[in-house]
Amino acid sequence: MLTLHHSPASPYVRKVMVLLHETGQTGAVTLVPAAGNPVDPGSMPVGLNPLGKIPALERADGCTLYDSRVICRFLAARSPEGAAFYPPAPRLWEVLTLEATADGMLDAALAMRYEQLLRPEEDRLQDWIEGQWAKIMRSLDALEARWTGHLAGPACIGQIALGCALGYLDFRFADRPWREGRPALTDWQARFALRPSMQATLPQG
Repeated sequence: MLTLHHSPASPYVRKVMVLLHETGQTGAVTLVPAAGNPVDPGSMPVGLNPLGKIPALERADGCTLYDSRVICRFLAARSPEGAAFYPPAPRLWEVLTLEATADGMLDAALAMRYEQLLRPEEDRLQDWIEGQWAKIMRSLDALEARWTGHLAGPACIGQIALGCALGYLDFRFADRPWREGRPALTDWQARFALRPSMQATLPQG
């Protein structure tokens, strides 16, 4: 049995949960709640992941796995359905780059979230917040301009990561519209969000 240290608000956990649903492995994983932040690790599994982050996947026959990219690759490898989410090269390099772009957007969004959550309003670094948002906007522009053909292809881990990233923007930053001037990305997100795996893992908290 596998144990996943989990929060329904975490977009990185959501990546893992989406892949579990897509590959029919939800029954193989026990979920353990975890919560914390960079200032207070709270119930984060620091004994299993010294970085104090989730997701972290405990295995009975090996080390605990982290981060989401490692966990997703592991879960795909143990399922016949998983291979489709990591196609052979050369497309693999595009898939992994798309995943890295989406995860980088999430890194920036979480940096914004923690700045707003952990500092009093009068101490917040607005230039820092806007700098992180600029990274997200540049990434969205690149996706709209250069990745629409790839997004039209079969579902892959890059698409899962992007779907979770865009869902997190809607979840935490609904006051910052990202869809303006990006019709192709907007259309793709609306369709991808209807997948049963995405509907089953909507963020909460």
